[in-house]
Amino acid sequence: MSYSVLNPVFVQGFLVSGGLIVAIGAQNAYVLKQGLLKNHVFWVVLTCFLCDFILISIGVLGMGSLIAQSVMATIALALVGALFLTVYGFRALMSAFRGDSALSIDASPKATTLAATIGTTLALTLLNPHVYLDTVVIIGGVASTLSPDGRWLFLAGALLASASWFFGLGYGARLLIPLFKKPITWRILDALIALVMWLIAFNLAIYAHRLYFG
Repeated sequence: MSYSVLNPVFVQGFLVSGGLIVAIGAQNAYVLKQGLLKNHVFWVVLTCFLCDFILISIGVLGMGSLIAQSVMATIALALVGALFLTVYGFRALMSAFRGDSALSIDASPKATTLAATIGTTLALTLLNPHVYLDTVVIIGGVASTLSPDGRWLFLAGALLASASWFFGLGYGARLLIPLFKKPITWRILDALIALVMWLIAFNLAIYAHRLYFG
C-alpha cells in the first residue's frame, strides 16, 4: 500500500474528519473568538487538536462502540452539555449587550487566565456528546471498514484535517481583526455565539429526551 498523502484512504480520512470538524459549533466559535482576542491561541488550538487526537484515535483503532453502549451515560452527558452551553450562551449574550469583547481586543493583559481558557476549551469540547458521535462513532465507523494498514493512513489524514482546521482558525482569525475593531462587530459575534450555544443546547436536550423516552 502506498503511503503518499495522495493515497485515496489518506484523502478519505482528511475529508471525512474535515467535513465533521468544520461545521460551526460551540468549540469553533470559541476558537474563533480567542483567535480574535489573541488570547492563549496556541494553547486553545493545541487543546482542541489533542482532544481530537485522542478521540479520533480511539475511534479508528476500533473502540468506538464503547461510547454508544451506555444509554444512560450518553443521556447524562447530553444534559450536562446542554446546561453548560445554556449558561455559556447567556454569558455571551450579556457580553454582546455590554460590549465587553470590543474593549478587550487591544488590551495588553490577557482576556482570561491560561487555566480558565483551557478549562473552557475542554468543557466546550468534551461536554458535547456530538464530539464523541463525530470522532469516535462516525469516523471510527468509517475506519472500521478498512484494513489495518488502511486505518493508519485514514487516521493520519483525519488528524491532519483537525490540526489544519484548528490552527488555521485560531491564527487565521487575526486577519479579521481590522473588522473587529468596530464594537458593533463584536456585539454581533457574541450574539451569534449565544444563539449557536443555545441551539446546540436545545438539540442536546431533544437528543437526551429521545434517547430516554425512545
